[in-house]
Amino acid sequence: MKHEKNIQLAASIIMVVLLQLFTGIYAQGQNVGRVFASEKKDFIDSVTGKKYTALTTSASGDSKIYQTHPQWTSDGKHIIFRSDRSGIRNSQVFAVNESSGAIIQLTDGRGINSGSLNVCRKTNRIFYLRNNKLTELSIDPIIADSRNAKLNDSSRYERTIMSLPPLHRESGGFTLDADETKAYIGISYRKENDTTNYYKLCAINLADGVMSTIMEIPFRVGHVQANPWVKGEILYCWETGGDAVQRMWMINADGTGNRPFYKETPDEWVTHEIWADRDHIFVNILGHLPRLRLKPHGLAEVNTRNNEIRFFNNAPGRGYWHCAESEDRKWAVADTFTGELHRINLATGEATVLTTGHYAKTDGIPTVHSHHTISPDGKRVLFNSGKLGSLDLMIMAIED
Repeated sequence: MKHEKNIQLAASIIMVVLLQLFTGIYAQGQNVGRVFASEKKDFIDSVTGKKYTALTTSASGDSKIYQTHPQWTSDGKHIIFRSDRSGIRNSQVFAVNESSGAIIQLTDGRGINSGSLNVCRKTNRIFYLRNNKLTELSIDPIIADSRNAKLNDSSRYERTIMSLPPLHRESGGFTLDADETKAYIGISYRKENDTTNYYKLCAINLADGVMSTIMEIPFRVGHVQANPWVKGEILYCWETGGDAVQRMWMINADGTGNRPFYKETPDEWVTHEIWADRDHIFVNILGHLPRLRLKPHGLAEVNTRNNEIRFFNNAPGRGYWHCAESEDRKWAVADTFTGELHRINLATGEATVLTTGHYAKTDGIPTVHSHHTISPDGKRVLFNSGKLGSLDLMIMAIED
């Protein structure tokens, strides 16, 4: 009996040591540069006969960046995404090489807001908030060290730009200006001894970290996205989690010109707005309820200079859900509430089903949002899918 107790005691000590060792390694975050083998796999859609490719196929939850923001690194080689595949509770940032399928871990440690990632268009960098601090990460050194099998902690590649003030937090995301010298961020904040939430739009100088207020906003700010081609133009929305009285708003970075954009009526439900090119915003005017089909509905392209609008026919049934447009204004891609992706020829309005069956459902409600994005060259569409049983990244050609 005594011998068995000694064995149990020794085993307990070993477990404690191993736990401390693991915790120490985890705390140091020595996983940046870790490589995961390619998971790429091609499929043929059983309905359309078209090929699509899964970039991730593991049992982990892998999700692309929200559709309003860039997904590809500036050199076009990697797609940035977030995942819980590292085995810790909070998601980390990863890059998948679109050609080879190899996956590289870019961040480690706690406190990363991986739901609000900004990928630079000009250099291979990304920005995110870690523990309420705006942080810049250089990607190229990670890839170089990873090739030499060097794993490091995040601090080797990160630069802390600034800390949000006390009682301030990001709300509605942040975005990079066209010249990538400033970030624009939606802020929710409280005043001392006051439980009320206040909202504002702010600008942060990425060189020195100085934050300034663009304008106080009388509602919750959402989907903040700067015009990627025109400096100082910001699109944002009134975030309600449902149908806002007036969804879309625009403002100049100097605080002038704040205005409703596409003034909507009570029988319209506007959502999922996104910059298409320097002068146009693509948006979905939902038709998923009978009352919303009493006036024009469906995908719409709105000219930001003269407010001209072009409507495109909605999908059958409940219609389209999310939308994206190629920069050359040749194609749009939209998903339905049943998990189909449709390609729309913007010259003719003709819609073609690309792929089907990508949304799992719980109690009849889709549990996967495609949040699809068209590649910078306008040739491919990247989207979330639940077709393999977990959340995965998939990609396919837009043209046949």
